[in-house]
Amino acid sequence: MTATPIKTRREGGILEVTIDRPKANAIDLVTSRQMGEIFREFRDDDTLRVAILTAAGEKFFCAGWDLKAAAGGDAVDGDYGVGGFGGLQELRDLNKPVIAAINGICCGGGFEIALSADLILATEHATFALPEIRSGTVADAASIKLPKRIPYHIAMDMLLTGRWLDVQEGHRWGFVNEILPADKLMDRAWALARLLESGPPLVYAAIKEVVREAEGSKFQDTMNKVTRRQLKTVDVLYSSEDQLEGARAFTEKRDPVWKGK
Repeated sequence: MTATPIKTRREGGILEVTIDRPKANAIDLVTSRQMGEIFREFRDDDTLRVAILTAAGEKFFCAGWDLKAAAGGDAVDGDYGVGGFGGLQELRDLNKPVIAAINGICCGGGFEIALSADLILATEHATFALPEIRSGTVADAASIKLPKRIPYHIAMDMLLTGRWLDVQEGHRWGFVNEILPADKLMDRAWALARLLESGPPLVYAAIKEVVREAEGSKFQDTMNKVTRRQLKTVDVLYSSEDQLEGARAFTEKRDPVWKGK
């Protein structure tokens, strides 16, 4: 599961995915399709539990869409591959945790990819922006996601003005989970990934499906689907060995052993 300019590293049930396209780690169509294949394999491999998405270098996480490639013929509405731009934004049924480790400038489509992760860690020098407004285009995924994640007026400020936010402001508005020194970022990302790897994969899957279902539904409608076991991951969980193992481990005062079945 290796590709250039996307590098991967696997340790146990953890997959690290690194964007490595100097100078700005911008993404063209070919790179996007490679990322989609990698994340689809991650989704479908039952032995993988958690993914970390990061980037090479110290200045850029990802500058988003590769404008040089666009000038050379890559169409903005071209074939991004499975999962849409960056392989994550539209990848169906991705029911495993994804951690974004932001190591610098995170803007445009790069920021949109980060928003597709479940947890965002960032260095002290990381910055964020949606500068599409200045190039006469729309940050489509961010226009959908961001007003649901942070206060509406802050999201609209970013979308309408393209202004830059430092990492402290990103943390204040809630889209950055933790701020870390640059030399501690990946250590913390891996520590968090190992914690998640040790957790119950069927529960993670149910959480992610319930959260997705709730985005476009009323509270009671989603609750009804959960209690009636109309969501696949919930139905699998409630019929699983892991569900019984959790109860047994609690009563026996021991750590549970999750099998993912």
